Amino acid sequence: MAGGNGLMSELAVEGVIMTRHGHSTEIAGSIQPDNLSSMTTGVEDGCVKTVIRSNNLRSVIASVDDYLMNLGIAEEICSYALH
Repeated sequence: MAGGNGLMSELAVEGVIMTRHGHSTEIAGSIQPDNLSSMTTGVEDGCVKTVIRSNNLRSVIASVDDYLMNLGIAEEICSYALH
């Protein structure tokens, strides 16, 4: 978006992903080491909550895509390990 002075204004993008799991603490612990510096992961109300912040929409989209892949793998591994 161009401002009145011809400069691009900075865009702030934030994505929040909350997923419910029977073993949220283990899932959060297993995916947290893969977080980029722009990401935070924890457990809130029995859900895994990850927040991704950036000033670049494409970076957030790519981070969400990677995160969801990691989340699926963590869920599968924890399901096998905890049963």
